[in-house]
Amino acid sequence: MRLTCPYLVTIPSFALWLSVASQEQSDSVKVASELKGNTLRVYWYVMNASQQTVGVREVQRALNFSSPTLALYHLDKLKDLGLVSKESGEYRLIKEVKVDVLKQFLKLGTWFVPRFALYAALFTVLFVYYVLILPDLSVYTLFGLIFGGAGSAIFWFETWKAWRQQP
Repeated sequence: MRLTCPYLVTIPSFALWLSVASQEQSDSVKVASELKGNTLRVYWYVMNASQQTVGVREVQRALNFSSPTLALYHLDKLKDLGLVSKESGEYRLIKEVKVDVLKQFLKLGTWFVPRFALYAALFTVLFVYYVLILPDLSVYTLFGLIFGGAGSAIFWFETWKAWRQQP
């Protein structure tokens, strides 16, 4: 009778998983370091494009670049990072990544909304509801009004800051 250990089979597969995970992490670090400035603006435009594909001149006009060569440079940079693909002169988004400023936004359909906007809306609705059903004025209701109003104001302020930082 031969005895085998089932754990010996999982060690090589764990090493393979670890190697794949470290490769993905190094790729994401590379993308994060390259996706800045005008390249980030081009990536944001491609993600928000109403059509599936965008052309070089379209990007140049939309982002007010001085020449189509500059738009082509940034689109090719995105292609080298594996974020867009080129098909017959048009560029199509193939991978979405969340780096730096993009981490603060949620994609709802075709819209990008600051993450804090959802919290701000929730706090505002709860605050308005609390004001409408306000039973009587006491110390507890005063604390509810102060914390509800302050929380709502802080979240709306953070939403505004995130909106201003969008590419």
